[in-house]
Amino acid sequence: MHPHTLRTLALLAATLAALCRPHYASAADATAKPNFIFILCDNLGYGDIACFNPATKHRTPRLDQMAAEGRKFSSFYSCSGVCTPSRASLMTGCYPRRVNMHVSDTGGAVLQPVAAKGLHPAEDTIADVLKRADYATACIGKWHLGDQPEFLPTRQGFDSFFGIPYSEDMVKGKLSGREWPELPLMRDEKVVEAPVDARHLTRRLTEEAVKFIEANRERQFFLYFPEAAPGSRAVSYPGPQFEGRSANGLYGDAIEELDWSAGQILDTLKRLGLDENTIVVWTSDNGAVSRNPPQGSNAPWRGMGYSTTEGGMRMPCIIRWPHLVPARSVCDDVCTMMDFLPTFAQLAGAPLPDKPIDGQNMRTSWLATRTSPSPYDETGFFYYHLHQLQAVRAGDWKLYLPLDDKIAMGRVPKRQPQALALFDVRHDLHEDHEASAMHPEIVRRLTLLAGKARSELGDGAQRGTGQREAGHVDAPRPQTPTP
Repeated sequence: MHPHTLRTLALLAATLAALCRPHYASAADATAKPNFIFILCDNLGYGDIACFNPATKHRTPRLDQMAAEGRKFSSFYSCSGVCTPSRASLMTGCYPRRVNMHVSDTGGAVLQPVAAKGLHPAEDTIADVLKRADYATACIGKWHLGDQPEFLPTRQGFDSFFGIPYSEDMVKGKLSGREWPELPLMRDEKVVEAPVDARHLTRRLTEEAVKFIEANRERQFFLYFPEAAPGSRAVSYPGPQFEGRSANGLYGDAIEELDWSAGQILDTLKRLGLDENTIVVWTSDNGAVSRNPPQGSNAPWRGMGYSTTEGGMRMPCIIRWPHLVPARSVCDDVCTMMDFLPTFAQLAGAPLPDKPIDGQNMRTSWLATRTSPSPYDETGFFYYHLHQLQAVRAGDWKLYLPLDDKIAMGRVPKRQPQALALFDVRHDLHEDHEASAMHPEIVRRLTLLAGKARSELGDGAQRGTGQREAGHVDAPRPQTPTP
């Protein structure tokens, strides 16, 4: 055969092979390590995003598009109904009670300014794990795992930190016997501004996040972007350019600004050619909380944030990775905030911590065309509030456990069962049909799982065999501007 003909046939064969090959960009190469961006909102409910709740009053076009290009998760759980424990579970891959971050140093639900307690520096955070795999790491936003230098992000695996060390509502005053400083904006371990203007915070954090992505475009990076909004104040503080734009008051304005912020991150990835090699996760730390007038929504779930109801802990979650996470898909596997550490580690080729963790590698739930049974269907997923184990879920079923009001510290939501109650939370979305009498075998199984959790993680005054210590300092000092 003529050489020219051979070259023509070879070219034709290569072209046909390329056409028949799945359309994956470099992100699909088995050897490629993806970038990771984790966007975490504060006190935002499942029903606050249009792609999860078409009846919402405010608009979220960029997040709706992100969901169309990726996968929604309808049984994704934070590991607490409040800020600090939920963030501890994300960072460590553990239930908050395992790392003793389920309760503050004063016995409250979250850490306050000038706290003597924080996430122990000896814990391996998700940033520690990825840093060992040569990732650039940054935390930009609300930290809330300790405001003393020993507990700041720069001591927990992050190369840099820009943001606030705790919630945006923790402003100057004397509370819990302490003198709280002005709300500080920090860069690494120094206060660069106090008080920070909450109205401009979402914009400033977003601009900083874009700068980090631009600066690290030539290497793998992990951006942890915990937004400070819609926040914990009774009234949200959206940026001036968003005020009055939504049909849902200032809260809706803040949600629309968060939607804009996510869009800025996605646009930056496309502009820099990083889009197809970057996994973007978007979720919230706990459900929308009670406001007056009511503005946040946890629909269709029952209950509000700061509780172990579905509304308090079942979060909207979107994961986008072009060509690898199936577009326009929904996964109903039980997944949790703890799962990102082991799943990111596997995707980055990084070893896991050498101490026990509770999260599961959920790569299959992220990438498979068809969803599969969740590991939590066998092990159970445990709902803790402060010291108390209040419920357990496995498969379709959630069992509310009898509550000891003394352990619950009198903070049991009115619409949360206080006696043993069983619900099919996969199909009975609003928990209208209590079913314990009809399914005693399921009650027995979930009760046994709860017993294992009590043994390993503890409950009330009972210490678990697998618990570890939090960090502690003897003389905490307020974070104030450096002279």
